[in-house]
Amino acid sequence: MKFIIATNNQKKLKELERILNPLGINAVSAKDEGISLDDVEETGTTFAENAFLKAEAAFKKTGLPSVADDSGLCVDALDGRPGIYSARYAGENATDSDKNNKLLSELKDVPEKDRTAHFTCAICCILPNGEKIEVEGICEGSIAFEPHGNGGFGYDPIFKYGDKSYAELSSEEKDAISHRGKALRKLKAELEKYLDK
Repeated sequence: MKFIIATNNQKKLKELERILNPLGINAVSAKDEGISLDDVEETGTTFAENAFLKAEAAFKKTGLPSVADDSGLCVDALDGRPGIYSARYAGENATDSDKNNKLLSELKDVPEKDRTAHFTCAICCILPNGEKIEVEGICEGSIAFEPHGNGGFGYDPIFKYGDKSYAELSSEEKDAISHRGKALRKLKAELEKYLDK
């Protein structure tokens, strides 16, 4: 069965493929199908609402089952920012490095004990019959004082889980503890129930 993954982020697509392929699901990006989803406005006020908007747009454009996620970093000392604005936090065309530097500069006077944060991932899957599955995963951690590691993407180099940043973990280690890994395992369980029907 072919599923459209509503993302332009190749690294996110790879994470989703690793979970969905063993279920016999062929995960393809909208781009692979020659479809642009750039016009989807993320007007939701929560990760779950934005995930639904993206999944619904992909489903309507393709007629294929669609999966979308919306995820971001919520920093306690910043009242939950960047939150749903994580991707656009340092401006529209900012690099991952720009985003990390902006966040680190905002936290420069915040002591280690107050640098708590969590990543949230909300996933929405719209099935061929229009039914939807919504799941969420959270990973608690803290913000480092400087970037560490060369793996991952986004805020991974500055988000610490235990004594390592996400960017210092292997794909397998990250999948085991990450917000997206947790959400994807919930999605997998729900899809298994659906595919058994």
